[in-house]
Amino acid sequence: MNHLEEKLFRFHRENLNRGLKKFALRNYGDLETLGNYRWTPELILTTWEQAETGMPSMSGLEDKVGRSGGGFDKMDFRLASSGNALDEHVKVDTSIELNRKSDGPKIEIPIPVYGGGMSYGSISLNIMVARAMAAKAWSTFTSTGEGGYPAELIPFSNHVITQIATGLFGVREETIQRARIIEFKYAQGAKPGLGGHLLADKVMPDVARMRESVPWVSLFSPFPFHSVYSVEDHKKHVDWIKTLHPEALVSVKVSTPTDVDMVAVGSYYAGAHIIHIDGSYGGTGAAPEISKKNIAMPIEYAIPRVHNFLKGEGIRDEITLMASGGIRTAYDVAKAIALGADGCVIGTAELIAVGCTHCGNCESGRGCPQGITSTDPKLTPLKEVEWAAQRIINLYASWQSQWKELLRRCGLRSIRELRGRTDLLSHADYEG
Repeated sequence: MNHLEEKLFRFHRENLNRGLKKFALRNYGDLETLGNYRWTPELILTTWEQAETGMPSMSGLEDKVGRSGGGFDKMDFRLASSGNALDEHVKVDTSIELNRKSDGPKIEIPIPVYGGGMSYGSISLNIMVARAMAAKAWSTFTSTGEGGYPAELIPFSNHVITQIATGLFGVREETIQRARIIEFKYAQGAKPGLGGHLLADKVMPDVARMRESVPWVSLFSPFPFHSVYSVEDHKKHVDWIKTLHPEALVSVKVSTPTDVDMVAVGSYYAGAHIIHIDGSYGGTGAAPEISKKNIAMPIEYAIPRVHNFLKGEGIRDEITLMASGGIRTAYDVAKAIALGADGCVIGTAELIAVGCTHCGNCESGRGCPQGITSTDPKLTPLKEVEWAAQRIINLYASWQSQWKELLRRCGLRSIRELRGRTDLLSHADYEG
């Protein structure tokens, strides 16, 4: 890039950042063409505002629910019936435990969320590093996804989860031994039964090198793991990790089939510390719409099913249940916990925070024109690492404020007390 090109590039990037700020503050109105019924224009704008300010939205726009007509969008909290709201000065705890078993290190995170797997290739290296930087700032985690473990993440290794998926791209002993948590991805709620597909245009030389493949050739992650067809096979996976890295926690990410409750119990007895259930409606624009909307069970149904089954088996307090798949806001997280999850895994909301417009072009050509889900070296510098990290840090600061306010209004001193409190939830279809 010569001097003039560099100057034009910087000018373009500054204008993008300035525009994002002005959009968030509604200098250009409500932008009704943004998003869709789940990620509405209001939710996108208020997420941008929170990422800008680090505080709950003051715009007056709807920042709690979308307009999907179902799921979390029809739920609310029964604040009036709690009758024992806490004073605003009472200290409220938003931390959760990630290991409830007797083996392995005790790990606690100060907010009930960590970043979900998005691989090198599906998103840019700048965004991966920014997510890791934000995870470190919050003492939580982010997942590598299945595209390998770039060296740029090593300074943040205490906050990076190594994911092992069916393609085994970039999986090595050192990347397993480097992580405090290892995540097996058996399926993804946005495309269960379909595996993964990184189109040739995004397999740049660096991406190919990391994945030990060939540049400009499409990559497929098969479904399922062809070495796992039973709980006994699954236990061999967990034992493999515990042999290589005895101090690591093992997380198991699965989709939400109708027998997801049995899968959760099987994972517990196989030795997993965390069961991560991923419902439909998550995923980026790389996931086919038909699969996002029609295959996996919505997470709102899957959470209480798994929570109650684990309780019935007497093992609920010995495993951490994390939920993902369409979790958009602090209120979605709180509702998921009230349904029975311990916490949530966040993906798209972090990308919205750094400027994603939910246009759905993640897998088209060179990927996102803003450089978020692109590997093109001419696009990825559009998002500077420090700038993007700060916006994710700000978003979680705002979310924590919202959780604390909600907990106080429910009369709860800890977000752990919210788990399974369905009595605090209302549903628009069943109110008298």
